[in-house]
Amino acid sequence: MRLISGSWADGGSIPERFAAGRIDAGGVGFSGNLNPHLAWSEVPLSARSLVLICQDPDAPSSATDVNQPDREVPADLPRADFFHWVLVDLPPVLREIQEGEFSAGFMPRGKSGPATLHGARHGLNDYTGWFAGDAEQSGQYFGYDGPFPPFNDARVHRYLFMLYALDVERCPVEGVFTGPQVLEAMRGHVLAQACLTGLYTLNRRLLTA
Repeated sequence: MRLISGSWADGGSIPERFAAGRIDAGGVGFSGNLNPHLAWSEVPLSARSLVLICQDPDAPSSATDVNQPDREVPADLPRADFFHWVLVDLPPVLREIQEGEFSAGFMPRGKSGPATLHGARHGLNDYTGWFAGDAEQSGQYFGYDGPFPPFNDARVHRYLFMLYALDVERCPVEGVFTGPQVLEAMRGHVLAQACLTGLYTLNRRLLTA
C-alpha cells in the first residue's frame, strides 16, 4: 500500500494547523488541531477493513525536564510511544480522509467516542493519560489530537501515520480501547501496511538552527 498527504511529503515538516500546539507570543499555546488530509492506494482486494494509527515514538520517557524553561530535554534520553490517533473499522473501499474531517480544534476533556464517521470507531489517544491529573483538561480523549511536543525538547519529534489493511471487518477490540491494544489485536490479521512520517518541534533553538 501507499499512504500520502496533500500537505507534506514523507519525512517533511507537519504544517502547524495539524498540530495541537504551536509557538505564540507567550511561549506555546493550542493550535488548529485539524486532522490532516490522507490518501492511500494499492489496498489488497481481500482487505475487509482498515486501521489508521498516528504515534510519536520520540516522547520523553521521563517528565522531569519536560517544559522547563531553564534546560532542555536531552536528545539522548530514552524515548517512548505517544499515540495521537487510533481509528479502526474504516471501510476498505475508502481511499482518503479529508482535512479537518475528524478533528477541528482542541477540545478540553476530549472528543466523544468510540463511534465516528464512516461506521468506524475511535480509540483513546494518549492525551487521556497526559491530562489525567488536570482538573480543567482531564477526560477521555478519543480520536485525533495532533503534535504538542515539549517546547524544550532537544530532539525533533517524528509522527508516524500508519495504515493497516486487515482480513477482518471489525478489529477485534471492544468498548474503550487504546493504541497498544489495537496493535496487539491486529496480530495475524494484517494483509498490508503503509507509513507516512512527519516532523514537528516547538523548540525555537531547533527552528532557527
